[in-house]
Amino acid sequence: MKKITNTLLLICISIAFAGAQEINVAQIKKDVYFLASDKLEGRGTSDKGGAIAARYICMRFKQIGLLPKGDNNNYLKSYEYKAPANPHMGIDSAAKSNHSNNVVGYIDNGALNTIIIGAHYDHLGKGYDGNSLDANPQGKIHNGADDNASGVSGVLALANYYQKNNVKEKYNFLFICFSGEELGLYGSKKFCENPSIDLTKVDYMVNMDMIGRLDTLNRLLVYGVGTAADLFSVIKNTKTDFKIKTDSSGIGPSDHTSFYLKDIPVLHFFTGSHSDYHKPSDKADKVNYEGEKKVLDYIVAIVNELDSHPKLKFTPTRNTDNESSPKFKVTLGIMPDYVFEGVGVRADGITNGKPASKAGMLKGDIIIKLGDYNVKDMKTYMDALAKFKKGDSTTVEVERGKEKIKMHVTF
Repeated sequence: MKKITNTLLLICISIAFAGAQEINVAQIKKDVYFLASDKLEGRGTSDKGGAIAARYICMRFKQIGLLPKGDNNNYLKSYEYKAPANPHMGIDSAAKSNHSNNVVGYIDNGALNTIIIGAHYDHLGKGYDGNSLDANPQGKIHNGADDNASGVSGVLALANYYQKNNVKEKYNFLFICFSGEELGLYGSKKFCENPSIDLTKVDYMVNMDMIGRLDTLNRLLVYGVGTAADLFSVIKNTKTDFKIKTDSSGIGPSDHTSFYLKDIPVLHFFTGSHSDYHKPSDKADKVNYEGEKKVLDYIVAIVNELDSHPKLKFTPTRNTDNESSPKFKVTLGIMPDYVFEGVGVRADGITNGKPASKAGMLKGDIIIKLGDYNVKDMKTYMDALAKFKKGDSTTVEVERGKEKIKMHVTF
């Protein structure tokens, strides 16, 4: 009897290992190194390097075995757009029309509903689009290893995992790599206007933007936990040793926003900003590949947990209308520390030549007041910033160590 039990146990273990699927760190690294190589010249939207990136993702989707869900039984889903010369300015009606592609693949589990997993593959090209934080960016390749080759490699890794894990989840999976994110979420907006599937049958959308720089504090930010009633409790109760910081809002500066605005629950994963953000120094050798695998394993755990839940019911969060979404006419020129948990907004970087730099702000300063407006967090900071226009002068009050310092700024 004992011999039979042991044999059965060995059979069960063999079956378990046969069905197991691991996230492959070596493949993540290979994908990031290709996408962030100089050959792709920063993957600018509509640039040659962006097109090479799209073809590479198509090739990887085919290797993995995804069904094409783009145009004409292809992975590429094209769109037209008009972009301003500077993304911080409005679009001129006479602006040149451009063409780009999202890359879309599918796992058909014969289910009624679908989970979307996405990330943007574009970056800043050679620094001509006005988004770089380098002092003299033009002509420099912005490789965008963390932003967002890390997210794309995550999409590829999860696509491979769910295609080959020998488990039939109760949802289908749609994997999308977007272009045009750095210009203003163009790719995801255009996809939501002309989707490959019925968006009313989407359970939720997972977005990964900059998941490659997990730091020694082990911090992971998860946005969108308020967009469905079940999400916060699942995030809270999923076992992990991450220091999780959550935000309820479905609106943020990445592609999940486009899906939230279509009343789809969203989760956005982000390991935090750093001094290489939007600079040529965001290179592949700085990515924490084991850390990215850890993030992806955590996402798998969340998706697997949600597989046992009924279809999520969308819940609106703050900033859902135009009046509460400030239109910015000015910028201070700081890189906010999105993982800062104190009161105010901590500057993780200062852009040379911008108002904050000219006023004497330093990296690490914590903005607590802008003009007459108290700054408690990113939302109140953005609300305050929206009150000013170009040419206005005001004061900015910061905490620097134990000191409070007031400076004059001109936008």
